[in-house]
Amino acid sequence: MTKDVAAPDPWARFRAATRARIGLGRSGDSVPTGALLDFQLAHARARDAVHGTVDFDALAEEIGLPTIRVDSAAANRDSYLRRPDLGRRLDESSRAKLPPGPYDAVFIVADGLSTAVQRHAAPLLKLCLAELTDWRLGPVILAGQARVGLGDEIGALTGAALSVMLIGERPGLSVADSMGLYLTWEPRAGRNDSERNCISNIHAHGLSYEAAAAKLLWLMRAAKACKLTGVGLKEEALLP
Repeated sequence: MTKDVAAPDPWARFRAATRARIGLGRSGDSVPTGALLDFQLAHARARDAVHGTVDFDALAEEIGLPTIRVDSAAANRDSYLRRPDLGRRLDESSRAKLPPGPYDAVFIVADGLSTAVQRHAAPLLKLCLAELTDWRLGPVILAGQARVGLGDEIGALTGAALSVMLIGERPGLSVADSMGLYLTWEPRAGRNDSERNCISNIHAHGLSYEAAAAKLLWLMRAAKACKLTGVGLKEEALLP
């Protein structure tokens, strides 16, 4: 009697190359129970990341450098999520905290749409700052309820030629703690996203700290030399 042999899974090689949910199978009119539970867990983690709180005191201690704590005009998380415009400008008390500079660059660590900076910001900062000893750097700014555009006002008030924002990206159903970087030359209110450079997907299953640091350092030096960021600055960094 011949023993039945299971047919090879045609999706196996594709799953090895992506964390996307592909070839989940079917159980009646729905997906299998295991796939459904996995989806619900990923959705819960994404929601927790959006509504989570960054412990900026712990983050400042881990960074181990002078820091300044500021907040956007969004008074709470609900306001931040409903009013993106408030997350792009500082509240009144925060403006007075910023030193006038001038600086070659200012680093801003912002919560954004997830708690990713809690895990990823300090290791990446340490790699970058070790290579920027010839730059005039301002204190690290820790920004709560922040959108990317908040870096424009912070950069302008500190007199920084370049603002570099590390921020939690919007979580997805495969990664809930991805961090992004945004660079803006001559930051000021009204800058468009096309005038920035972005490095995204920094997380355990994405871009490593070493690769992200190499890209960031190349872009910072190129921005300083060319005096611009955005679509006019093409990233050509060689990854380690």
